[in-house]
Amino acid sequence: MAIPEEPTAGAPAWAALWALARSCHPGPTAAVTVLVTVLAGAAGHTVARTALIAAAVLTGQLSVGWCNDAFDARRDLAAGRRDKPIAAGDVRAGTVWTAAGCALALCVPLSLACGPLAGAVHLAGVAAAWAYDLRLKSTAWSWLPYAAGFASLPAFVALSLPGHPWPAWWIGCAGALLGVGAHLGDVLPDIRADLALGVRGWPQRLGARGTRLLLPLPLVAATAALALGPPGPPGTRSAAALLAAVLVAVAGSVVGRHRQRAAFAAAIAVAALDVALLVGRGAAIT
Repeated sequence: MAIPEEPTAGAPAWAALWALARSCHPGPTAAVTVLVTVLAGAAGHTVARTALIAAAVLTGQLSVGWCNDAFDARRDLAAGRRDKPIAAGDVRAGTVWTAAGCALALCVPLSLACGPLAGAVHLAGVAAAWAYDLRLKSTAWSWLPYAAGFASLPAFVALSLPGHPWPAWWIGCAGALLGVGAHLGDVLPDIRADLALGVRGWPQRLGARGTRLLLPLPLVAATAALALGPPGPPGTRSAAALLAAVLVAVAGSVVGRHRQRAAFAAAIAVAALDVALLVGRGAAIT
């Protein structure tokens, strides 16, 4: 089945731009960018450096989102995904590929401007996400790019600080676990459609029920790593964050059975809780 190569005839330019914006997975892109920006500010970066980190993360996330939609265009068309701008004929696949390439081209210098090592770590995370889009999405290793990509974000923030310190081990661990949870939550609503189209990533192999039951575990484990990993006994704030993470993760898993994207929203909510926990600890990420 051919991909529509032309937007709706006579459509104004703003409509094509709006379709392009919708192709970048705006919800996850905005959520990840905001959370990393808050973490960077709390870690002690200047306003200018925080803005630079935010720009690097934003362009990286944009490139990944556009790559995902452009690469999946034929599959989305076959599945009748009218919510996907390319499959709906609202924007050309070539336009989305061009946008993905331009965003990636901007991400490289923006990342490296934060320091060679910091930039390399962030770009490795972006490369992992592209590998997911282009190949690993349909394999049993589909969780790995999410783990690597999410773990790279706090490392990017830490390594961009003066002296380029590595983040504490428990922060990297929490990031990787959040990534696994985000992967499970993101895929859960589409598992049946994915299986019908031959996509057999890790969640698809687990099935909808198995994925839904597993989802709370990495999310809660991520918060546990942040609450219990630092030296000293956890305080009341850490205990409250851990309890909240349990409630949100379980609720997302249950509601995700009936409402699309609820499980992924739960993953983002737990990530926000984790950032708040870091800020409450004085953002001691190194």
